[in-house]
Amino acid sequence: MATTDGRAPRRRVDARSSMERITAAGRKVLGRGEASLEQIAAEAGVGIATLYRHFPNREAIVRAVLEDILETDLLPLIERAADSPHTRQALQGIATHLLDLITEERGLVTFAGNFADVAVEVLQRFSASLHPLLVRAQHAGEIRADLTAEDIPHFLVMAVAGLALPGTTPSLRARFIALLFDSLNPADATPLPPLVTGEDDLRASVGNVART
Repeated sequence: MATTDGRAPRRRVDARSSMERITAAGRKVLGRGEASLEQIAAEAGVGIATLYRHFPNREAIVRAVLEDILETDLLPLIERAADSPHTRQALQGIATHLLDLITEERGLVTFAGNFADVAVEVLQRFSASLHPLLVRAQHAGEIRADLTAEDIPHFLVMAVAGLALPGTTPSLRARFIALLFDSLNPADATPLPPLVTGEDDLRASVGNVART
């Protein structure tokens, strides 16, 4: 319960401010390449104990940075794409931009050992935003009809595992994203096998690829 002098609300504001500073510092430090929690804390202007209080491990930092990337840089693209007459092209542009953003944070993919798991988890939260675009592309015959919005995070993370790595250029990523999207609507596609509830093989295999 809040005290009459407002100390509890002030603590919440201070905590939010610290978390925002640490997240921004995470993006900046990871953008320089290899990073440590101590470097992120120093960049944020907080002690390591404060960092650990809000972000107990590396995965928590990666989750916060990815959420910031999606909310500040990707959601506006998704919102603008709602009126695009070329839905598949818009989806492809969103995927390419996501890879570019993650690649700019050069240390992000390697900072946490289970980056793929964290990325799928974060991207799943945004699958609802992509669902209307996917349906429009399917109605236009541009994307295979049996693809679901829940498939897209796994699809994107597999692309990240192969393309958001040091040495890949924007033009190379754009070429392979185009190839990947072509695979989503082949003329004689084999129907996708049904997903099995509770099965973790896909996430495990994606995680193994990202960690190799």
